[in-house]
Amino acid sequence: MPPPPRARPSRRPVWIIVLIAFFCAVLIWAYVSPSDKPYRSCYYIFSSDKCNSWPPPTPARVYTDEEITSRVVIKDILSAPAVQSKNPKIAFMFLTPGSLPFERLWEKFFQGHEDRYTIYVHASREKTVHTSALFVGRDIRSEKVVWGTSSMVDAEKRLLANALQDPDNQHFVLLSDSCVPLHNFDYVYQFLLGTNISFVDCFEDPGPHGNGRYSEHMLPEVEKKDWRKGAQWFTVKRQHAVLILTDSLYYNKFKHYCKPGEGKNCYADEHYLPTLFNMVDPNGIANWSVTHVDWSEGKWHPKAYRAADVTFELLKNISSIDHSIHVTSNAHKQVQQKPCLWNGMKRPCYLFARKFYPECLDNLMNLFSNFTVF
Repeated sequence: MPPPPRARPSRRPVWIIVLIAFFCAVLIWAYVSPSDKPYRSCYYIFSSDKCNSWPPPTPARVYTDEEITSRVVIKDILSAPAVQSKNPKIAFMFLTPGSLPFERLWEKFFQGHEDRYTIYVHASREKTVHTSALFVGRDIRSEKVVWGTSSMVDAEKRLLANALQDPDNQHFVLLSDSCVPLHNFDYVYQFLLGTNISFVDCFEDPGPHGNGRYSEHMLPEVEKKDWRKGAQWFTVKRQHAVLILTDSLYYNKFKHYCKPGEGKNCYADEHYLPTLFNMVDPNGIANWSVTHVDWSEGKWHPKAYRAADVTFELLKNISSIDHSIHVTSNAHKQVQQKPCLWNGMKRPCYLFARKFYPECLDNLMNLFSNFTVF
């Protein structure tokens, strides 16, 4: 009798068994892993819409006590109704190392409008000698200012603190000793008080003299995406002046980590206010300054005008410019040009100009006497 046939070896699909075991292991791991992982649900095999994006969103940052306090205060300042004044004034704040060479020109500018302006002078190096009676008694307590350091912003805050004591001051103009007016007082008054924005220069510069100055020490309060640059010569409405004076959280970051001569040569007066307003009220500023400065020479300092440069044509050309220009500091030298909009209408940008040498006074006096609006 022949032996019974041997049973064939079973060819079970081993790979299916391995695959099932793998999926079981994944499911078990997903359920027993810590629940605080933001991406845990992406391991749920049968999840329908939880894995549509990868990597998973970064969890919201927990704010510090100081940040919460600052955000509440800033929000209240911006949402509060504007302080009404029966006699609104403009505060003209002069930041100067010493005496003001153009006091006689400014006296002519202010003449006849004594109830619509106030003057504050911060002289950081030497006691001022005034040539106009309008400036006598207008000096505030001053401290030493070192170019490029946060002491410049400290002086600006000091000027604002003094000017805010007068409840009638509704707009605040920061000027240097080399600044001159381009229009008569009435034009400037209507321009500044006829709108509800502040004129703070602000743009994004991806180059080494813009974003290249950012330090990660600014984190977490100031992120690189919010970093901005602009000229320091601002004019701000009262609401924004209070905001600047109140802020210490963000300013302390700039005071400690935005300094010249420390690798990146960061200058707080060029970055603090543009970055602050870009973060807290980007729609409340014009993104351009009403003080003209000529950077066309491409040097570290702007063009300075001599007496021979001061002509009617020069001042008329400056006062006719109706677009703001920013040039990035990267290799592309990208030109950013935008129209100057005032209440939605395109208008000339500039009310003041700098930088003028003291020798320009006589020519400027003659021009200002013959032309009330350049």
